[in-house]
Amino acid sequence: MSTDAQLPLEFNHRPALSGDDFLVAPGNRDAVNWLDRWPGWPAPGLAIYGPAGCGKTHLAQVFMAASGSLALAREDLASKDPAGSGLPYIPAEIDAFVIEDTEDLIAGGLEEALLHLYNHIAETGRHLLLSARQPPSRWAVTLPDLRSRLNAVPTVEIRPPDDTLMSAVLVKLFADRQLRVDADVVPFMSVRMERSFAAARDLVSIIDRAALEKHRNITVPLVRQVLNETQS
Repeated sequence: MSTDAQLPLEFNHRPALSGDDFLVAPGNRDAVNWLDRWPGWPAPGLAIYGPAGCGKTHLAQVFMAASGSLALAREDLASKDPAGSGLPYIPAEIDAFVIEDTEDLIAGGLEEALLHLYNHIAETGRHLLLSARQPPSRWAVTLPDLRSRLNAVPTVEIRPPDDTLMSAVLVKLFADRQLRVDADVVPFMSVRMERSFAAARDLVSIIDRAALEKHRNITVPLVRQVLNETQS
């Protein structure tokens, strides 16, 4: 049985920078709805948070593709502009920016740089998407001005994918590779693997390679062997 016939997928699909689809499900729907409201956000910033592997980076890529926004890294925040005001260099033609792992940047000494950036973005009518593992209320912020601004930022949780979403992701990953798998493979995998999108992509790639190398069909015994080898 081909994977696209195994599950009725009740999900919307969004294109991402990588060309993959983003599956909209209950765990991420609130965040997607907020990103869809851009540029009509009620504040200059928006914070999305959730555990590693929940899809924050993928969702940020979807937003970047849709909005033309620019990702800012640690090096950007640490740089100085030619006027020496302490602001990171941000192109005038860009209307939105993305910072990932925001709590790590704050803990790494870039708290004041983030405050300057946020103030500049607010003053120029632009927007900033922040992502992190924890909500802003739990970031190690010591500057009162930055804390007050973060308190006014809408905050949305992204929950880890549940069994249904993991199954849908696996079905899509197998279908993208035009792989045919036994009907019981996806249910077997979805409850035994690490619950993250990155893990799903890696595991399907390993299974594909193992099936080619061993000249075997993708069955539960093959998947069990791969899981045992990768989890040992």
